[in-house]
Amino acid sequence: MRRLLLLVCSITLADTMLYAALVPLLPHYADEFDLSKSQAGLLVGAYALGALVGAIPGGIAAARFGPRQAVVAGLTLMAVASVGFGFAGSAAELGLARLAQGFGSAISWAGALAWLVAGTPRERRGEMLGTAVGAAIFGALLGPAVGAVAEAVGPRPAFVGVAAVSVGLIAWALRTPAVASEQQSPRALLGAVRQPLILGALWLMVLPALLFGVLAVLVPLELDDAGWSAAAIAALFIGAAAIEMVVAPLLGRFSDRRGRLLPLRLAAGGAIAVSAGLALAGRPAFIAPLVVVAAIAFGSFWAPAMALLSDGAERIGLAQGLGFGLMNAAWGAGNSLGPALGGALADAAGDAFPFALMAGICGLTLLALVRGRRLFGTPLSRVPESP
Repeated sequence: MRRLLLLVCSITLADTMLYAALVPLLPHYADEFDLSKSQAGLLVGAYALGALVGAIPGGIAAARFGPRQAVVAGLTLMAVASVGFGFAGSAAELGLARLAQGFGSAISWAGALAWLVAGTPRERRGEMLGTAVGAAIFGALLGPAVGAVAEAVGPRPAFVGVAAVSVGLIAWALRTPAVASEQQSPRALLGAVRQPLILGALWLMVLPALLFGVLAVLVPLELDDAGWSAAAIAALFIGAAAIEMVVAPLLGRFSDRRGRLLPLRLAAGGAIAVSAGLALAGRPAFIAPLVVVAAIAFGSFWAPAMALLSDGAERIGLAQGLGFGLMNAAWGAGNSLGPALGGALADAAGDAFPFALMAGICGLTLLALVRGRRLFGTPLSRVPESP
């Protein structure tokens, strides 16, 4: 199980590293291609849009052909798209490469997480998924560093190097014993999305993606306007991700012991406070510490929400690959909408408005979580007992 966990963590790390690499590069590309905040938001969101488009195909691939085959296919697409991103010469080419990276990421995530759940006892599911999330956050930590390196040495060598990492992971996956595929019709997804438990878990994946998407487009541009360098912006996001990385496995373990709802309620409460603070903060001295707290509050949704979705898939008999395909769709929806919506609303009404809107949405989510037993249609205060 440890070797499989290490492989899965390496895959999630590589995926999120690619996603986060754009953060310190965003001001550079905005200047080079004369992008507005709305256009910058579209560029940031292209990766998540690709994940949204690839989510269901990735889940189907993981269920029908097996997790290992899905992982190999996703990593191959990511390697090719990374080379394309490095050699892109226009905003449109950058966007298409980001879209392809996201599509490949959705396939590899669905396969990797289904692979991990197949090899993990149910009573440790939250902990193992939280560890995979922690690795993904470490990738988000490394991503800005990769972006800063790309600004210093040029995008071509930097992203060719990223592609080489994907090729190495493909070789590793092919040498790891496969698990059986779960032969299930994709039509099972139609029944799954009618279940309150599944819908609730998916929303709890959409929300942090939405929050991080708004944060990722508005904060770098605001700090750049205040005179911060790409390296300084990268350092801020690296520090925030480092703390989030430590918290994720602990929250997963906590959700195994105390149930999924309690950590989710705490996350929603923290997200309300941080979003409201970002709406009021107008100077880097206030924004920077709030980014660190935001990483903790927003990131606290991931592990318990993923475990909740996996529990729900098992309860209704849905293949884990299809369940994680739905998860990727939820993440992609939130992270493609968040940057575009945040940028558009900031252009129209200022940076405070998108963050205030997010605080209100988090408030409604907390209310739903407080009433969770009724709304989710099942007692969720404890992990389901083994059959």
